Amino acid sequence: MQPSDLSAVDLVNAVRQGDLTAVRCTEAYLDRIAALDGSINAFLSVDREGSLRTAASIDERRKAGKPIGPLAGLPVAVKDALCTTDQPTTCASKMLAGFRPPYDAEVVARLRAADAVIVGKTNMDEFAMGGSNENSAFGPVHNPWDLARTPGGSSGGSAAAVAADMAPVAIGSDTGGSIRQPAGLCGITGLKPTYGRVSRRGLVAFASSLDQIGPMARSAADCALILSSIAGHDPGDATSLDAPVPSYTADLERPLEGVRIGRVAAHFGAGVDPEVAHAVEEAFAAFRAAGAIIKEIDLPHADAGVATYYLVAPCEASSNLARYDGAHYGHRAEPGKTSGGFESALVEMYCRSRAEGFGPEVKRRIMLGTYALSAGYYDAYYAKALRVRRLIRQDYLDAFAEVDLIGGPVSATAAFKLGEKTGDPLSMYLVDLYTVGTNLAGVGGISFPCGFTKSGLPIGFQLQGPALAEQLLLRAADRYQHLTDWHLRRPAIAAQRC
Repeated sequence: MQPSDLSAVDLVNAVRQGDLTAVRCTEAYLDRIAALDGSINAFLSVDREGSLRTAASIDERRKAGKPIGPLAGLPVAVKDALCTTDQPTTCASKMLAGFRPPYDAEVVARLRAADAVIVGKTNMDEFAMGGSNENSAFGPVHNPWDLARTPGGSSGGSAAAVAADMAPVAIGSDTGGSIRQPAGLCGITGLKPTYGRVSRRGLVAFASSLDQIGPMARSAADCALILSSIAGHDPGDATSLDAPVPSYTADLERPLEGVRIGRVAAHFGAGVDPEVAHAVEEAFAAFRAAGAIIKEIDLPHADAGVATYYLVAPCEASSNLARYDGAHYGHRAEPGKTSGGFESALVEMYCRSRAEGFGPEVKRRIMLGTYALSAGYYDAYYAKALRVRRLIRQDYLDAFAEVDLIGGPVSATAAFKLGEKTGDPLSMYLVDLYTVGTNLAGVGGISFPCGFTKSGLPIGFQLQGPALAEQLLLRAADRYQHLTDWHLRRPAIAAQRC
């Protein structure tokens, strides 16, 4: 049996018991990356030498009877929006090409402390802005189930890496669905924790009030394993929640009898692919068979979610990305010739640096946000969006007074073809229709496969829960995965022996 045949939980147990060395495990995944990633483009950098050195150190400590961490020997792929001292952090942008951070993101530091082996940094939409992973300055990621299709975004590289068995688990970030949507389109499990449950320190900011880091893996049990190591208060992050971290793995076996799951009728309206609707309804039936109670609910302002998100997020992006001007941070354009003196030359350098460093989608969102924040338009756009955001959050609070979780599709369709939506930004933005509300409300959500289309593409199911309800989200997803085998299926490319 190959290491890639094992779950993350089984890999950790095998290394701890001495049945598998950390070096052998790491080599197996590095070899798969070398063999497969030329077709998928999930990784922007791979640290073979450093990974094997870390793995060897873990094996030496285990043999010497010294303590090893809870993730000892587990290869992990990390989205290239998280700072790492030993590998570049580019956010898939020319603006940060080759950048080496002086510190590790808090999540990365916790992974290292748990003895995980960080094998590489994954491709993404530039600065996490996109839903298809086509906005990367280093080329799109290809969906392992169909290389002509998108893996989703912005954490598409992380999702594709797990789907193709190039990593047993990966770390993504979710601002409006960027963990859950690619997880759904790639047939894996992805958890977006409650805002503040996982530290954002060292995550290159897109929209600071929305961003959240979370795990992506084959199963809910594997996500629970990772969350147990990365969750918790960080004094260095002012938005980090100071709340106890439960054992996310200990609660998985509890049954679902009496758990109330809300179904929103509006999620099945026009635009939802019939195959997606059928698979989602079958998932509701499976939960009902497991003892859960399915209850019809309403989210009255859900139809305003995309419009609200695409005001709030670009406004925050406009502010966060202002620092990348070629002088303080980021790519600096070559000096140009100007007769206007120092001030004119400086402004020209700012403009050229940003024009050269940012891609079209990032520029689009910066302009949207700058316009909405400008004098005379702030109240009409940004301030109004914040008021609607508050209504959306209240919808969730009201819903969670009636139910324990909310279920529904992750996206209206399965993975779409690369290039299919790039000429229509509005159509691309609508792929976030079912996911943005989770971020606007600051609650948690998890997605996992619930079926496949006739053409063999994964279909994702989403559960959303109240703040700090990750235990219940993971338990519900795990119980579903004990009843079905959708999460065990692999794309043909993953079956290749490397």
